[in-house]
Amino acid sequence: MGNLFCCVQVDQSTVAIKERFGRFEEVLEPGCHFMPFFLGNKVAGHLSLRLQQLDIRCETKTKDNVFVNVVASIQFRALADKANDAFYKLSNTRTQIQAYVFDVIRASVPKLNLDDAFEQKNEIAKAVEVELEKAMSAYGYEIVQTLIVDIEPDERVKRAMNEINAAARLRVAANEKAEAEKILQIKRAEGEAESKYLSGLGIARQRQAIVDGLRDSVLGFSVNVPGTTAKDVMDMVLVTQYFDTMKEIGAASKSSAVFIPHGPGAVRDVAAQIRDGLLQASHQ
Repeated sequence: MGNLFCCVQVDQSTVAIKERFGRFEEVLEPGCHFMPFFLGNKVAGHLSLRLQQLDIRCETKTKDNVFVNVVASIQFRALADKANDAFYKLSNTRTQIQAYVFDVIRASVPKLNLDDAFEQKNEIAKAVEVELEKAMSAYGYEIVQTLIVDIEPDERVKRAMNEINAAARLRVAANEKAEAEKILQIKRAEGEAESKYLSGLGIARQRQAIVDGLRDSVLGFSVNVPGTTAKDVMDMVLVTQYFDTMKEIGAASKSSAVFIPHGPGAVRDVAAQIRDGLLQASHQ
């Protein structure tokens, strides 16, 4: 119908290339245009001005001899004011862009080790974008964005990298665990030392209280019973303690058996031994 009335329609975000007798004449904007075909006018083709995306997978090698697949995503579009260049100068835009991307990636990545390539993805993308912008602007195209989406090493390299990472994490965990056990042992030793110190203080105070009590008992008994000496009182106290001890050993059902001289004459020997020990300690 458009040909019958010598009219053509150009859709939104699209331009049409008008030729007259095979020669470029003008770029038709979106809308309806009068096209007298009988005068040699025709539409040579249409050019989309929409943003397009091209995903490219490029295999290359890093500096440390690891083969990787670099996945790049190129976003581009034709410029309306250079639509004639975009239409006539390139026969296959995507192939041309892919060739430039391959060239830049294979020139950049081999200069980097694998770890550096992962860290410098933005720098690689920037280098690709600069080179593409410089080359494609002459053909009427604008490079909007260049992204390095992924860097994929060989599967065996991936497993090796994961094992190295796992081993490093296990080593850190082992060091942390050892440090925690060290701190725990130090705190346990400090607590045990503090406990023994306090226990020693308690025993010392207990013994001091026993000595004070015995002294008071001896003095009180000597005053109330004329003619008795401190030795007589100590002998009596030791005998009393001796029989109390024997009573407790016999009364306990699960106590360990302790065999000591238990005859009446042995009490004097025990008293003498204890007294001599106390006297030696006091002289030292």
